[in-house]
Amino acid sequence: MPTSHAAPFTACPIAHLRSPYARRIDAPHQSTVVAGTETGAEAEARIEFADDLPGEAFRDLAGFERIWLLFVFHRSEGWKPQVRPPRGGGKRGVLATRSPHRPNAIGLSAVELVAVEERALRVRGVDLLDGTPILDIKPYVPYADAFPAARAGWIDTIDAAQGRRSAPGPKRPRKPAASAGP
Repeated sequence: MPTSHAAPFTACPIAHLRSPYARRIDAPHQSTVVAGTETGAEAEARIEFADDLPGEAFRDLAGFERIWLLFVFHRSEGWKPQVRPPRGGGKRGVLATRSPHRPNAIGLSAVELVAVEERALRVRGVDLLDGTPILDIKPYVPYADAFPAARAGWIDTIDAAQGRRSAPGPKRPRKPAASAGP
């Protein structure tokens, strides 16, 4: 595994996500691409804040429709410089993909903010696993965060061949994990 020449730093989670996705195989590859998931719908989840985070820190999120989550891919098992994206087309440089296996295992996801609750947020449209550590939250601001005409490199080529938003969901529909009943 490649190493970094930069000095390490530490970050403490401000929250943890409670998600219906217990296993990587259950979660969609992207939050809005839910074909093949058990319900076929965008999942709701709950962000539970750390006890030492003051409530004033997230109070003014009410009124935002979307938020950015910066999180840790806490189940990532290392990384490689090149990965094979699920949409095909051969290996790509990891930094040109959304692979969870990254040099610093940090992810970014825009989710719908459903409600601000006491010590928690309800969100919809997650592709994160249960227990995911949340490092930071930022409001989604359309005039600054949306660039619909931006080029998307090799993804534009795949879109032209397969259709826009053709990103796959899980390879086959998932069923709930078998319960350990009597």
